[in-house]
Amino acid sequence: MPKHTFQLNGETVTVDVEDDVRILWVLRDVLGVTGPKYGCGINVCKACTSHINGKAFNPCSVPVSAIGEDDEITTIEGLADTVDGDGLHPMQEAWLEHDVAQCGYCQPGQIMAAVALVNKVREEGRAITEGDLDAIRNVCRCGTYTHIREAIRTGAVQM
Repeated sequence: MPKHTFQLNGETVTVDVEDDVRILWVLRDVLGVTGPKYGCGINVCKACTSHINGKAFNPCSVPVSAIGEDDEITTIEGLADTVDGDGLHPMQEAWLEHDVAQCGYCQPGQIMAAVALVNKVREEGRAITEGDLDAIRNVCRCGTYTHIREAIRTGAVQM
């Protein structure tokens, strides 16, 4: 079986899986990283949203063969390690402050999408707009979108 090496939450990992196995299954079934959730498997619901090289991506739709040794995948488990300090990431803190989660299933993907959005907007040298918030396409069956939007605004200030 082919070997695939990449960076995961700050550590180098190597897995023996076929080239066409989706990264989500590598993370969950091979490496035991269960923060990214399976929702649809076709890049629609975004429950699995994680980061690759600092940008949001959906591992349910990317084969492991598309990832190289220097690619850094960050999941919700490694998010706090991307900032200084011993606590949670500021966006995770904002989620708690605004009491966003109900069932919680989609929340890791929501948080990862929010962090990527804030980073992108900052790189562009501007503030988050309503249009930016509207562009987040992560599905939440509990419907906590108002709380999610409030938490993103708070998290952006704290980041």
